[in-house]
Amino acid sequence: MSWTSEKVEKLKELWSKGHTASQIAEMLGDTTRNAVIGKAHRLNLEARAPSKQSSTPRSRENKQIVKRTAAPMSRKAKFQSILLDKNFEAENPKSLEELTEKTCKWPIGHPNEEKFYFCGRKPEGEFPYCKLHVLYAFQPKNQKEDDLGDEIPEFIEKKVKASSG
Repeated sequence: MSWTSEKVEKLKELWSKGHTASQIAEMLGDTTRNAVIGKAHRLNLEARAPSKQSSTPRSRENKQIVKRTAAPMSRKAKFQSILLDKNFEAENPKSLEELTEKTCKWPIGHPNEEKFYFCGRKPEGEFPYCKLHVLYAFQPKNQKEDDLGDEIPEFIEKKVKASSG
């Protein structure tokens, strides 16, 4: 599909009215949602015009009050609580031959390194890893607020070295 000047103008008009990329693709015909998104990006159209659904004011009477007993703990808070726990088990370095069903199988370092080993702590439940490494291994999808970035691994590395030394 080629973008004619008429289609580009129609795209700009529909985009500014708040139509979704899928709706615009359907209205233009002979194009896909991804093509619409790509062209809108190249045209530097504003991130998103307010959609028709979000522009309608909601009355306070229709809102339900949701009470939560306890806020869910973020991944960062879970890491910190584990590492600050005075009873948190220290690493128990194991070689590959020493691994059992009762040892954490999280690799530390690179296999080509002389000091390579496995964590060796007690595994958490049915997982092959301890509490700390379960948090690393099983990360939630699409939760940007829980994105750990580069700060936590460095923090954990320092805490683990301090607790095992």
